[in-house]
Amino acid sequence: MKQFDVVIIGAGAAGLMAAATAGYKGRSVAVLDMGKKPGRKILISGGGRCNFTNENASPENYLCQNPHFVKSALSRYTQHDFIELMDRHGLEYHHKTLGQLFCDNSASDIVDILMTECEWAGVSHFLRNEVTSVEKTETGYLVSTSEDDFECNSLIVASGGLTMPKLGATPIGYKIAEQFGLNVLPTCAALVPFTLHDHDKQKFDGLSGISVDTQVTSEDGTSFRENILFTHRGLSGPAILQISSFWQAGQAITIDLLPDTPMSELLENWREQHGQKSLKNMLITILPKRFIEAMIAQGNILDKTIKQLDHGEIKVLSDYIHQWTIKPNGTEGYRTAEVTLGGVNTDELSSKTFEAKKAPGLYFIGEVIDVTGWLGGYNFQFAWSSGVACGGAV
Repeated sequence: MKQFDVVIIGAGAAGLMAAATAGYKGRSVAVLDMGKKPGRKILISGGGRCNFTNENASPENYLCQNPHFVKSALSRYTQHDFIELMDRHGLEYHHKTLGQLFCDNSASDIVDILMTECEWAGVSHFLRNEVTSVEKTETGYLVSTSEDDFECNSLIVASGGLTMPKLGATPIGYKIAEQFGLNVLPTCAALVPFTLHDHDKQKFDGLSGISVDTQVTSEDGTSFRENILFTHRGLSGPAILQISSFWQAGQAITIDLLPDTPMSELLENWREQHGQKSLKNMLITILPKRFIEAMIAQGNILDKTIKQLDHGEIKVLSDYIHQWTIKPNGTEGYRTAEVTLGGVNTDELSSKTFEAKKAPGLYFIGEVIDVTGWLGGYNFQFAWSSGVACGGAV
């Protein structure tokens, strides 16, 4: 049996951040992970470049049953604090739209920095150790793995959600929470592409790879202005991933294909200047040709000259372009989702330390709890912030 002050289940973003923070406080820390290497989700994020934070991160960018829960951790360890840490290690990175920060070279640079911090803080790592059971002891917790037993005063669960099962995602964190009487909210895939019903898939057959700048709105009124991407399964792209977190089965989404230009005004101008030209030839100057051809083939857009359009037809076309409504069949699920929506109910945890109110010495951080950020580095920022808050409390 091995003894440590702190045992952390999960060598991901939140777990490694908590480990380094606790280690720097003089705690003896062990990080357990069933994988062959640490930070597996970090390594594949952002297309291998890791969108490691967002300059605009604030509590408004997170979904949580208790919207106030994230305020404490985010205010005490901000995106600027994490950027400063990256600067100290000489990470080369670049800014993208909407405040996103990406590594110039590889996401492995982030993992290397975190592992260096853990090394400096004296953290011990035990990879290929699958947790088989957790028990309460008189002084803390006993964690049994496939390789050994670990005794600790404080146990931090940073096991992540259910996304990307190929990377080894398991429900172990939720099971531990339930074992100690904590409420776990229903989970589902979030920041995930939509699949379409067969009749819609047939309509858009051949459009895979087409990207359009849009404004996408869910039935609850939430909107995101970014690109959508047609795929062979359905719809993806940043706007779709964002809105998926606010979508429920059976609901429709509304897509504005020309968010900056009123279609009715455009058609009136075209009528005056290009009245003899076909509607198709004018529309393909502002929207992808293959998309317009598909809409004409389906009868959603008329194959007429601009001059032939009457006011009623102009209104119908304008409504279609600005309020294209589609009802997804579902999502691609955890296989391709970026995060898990739901998880350990934050009402069960201290917002300052992330300690379970019903189980002293037991902590939950990162994706395993009911906090889901928007697309764009927000989930990593919560991992860093919750890791520091918890690591500083144990």
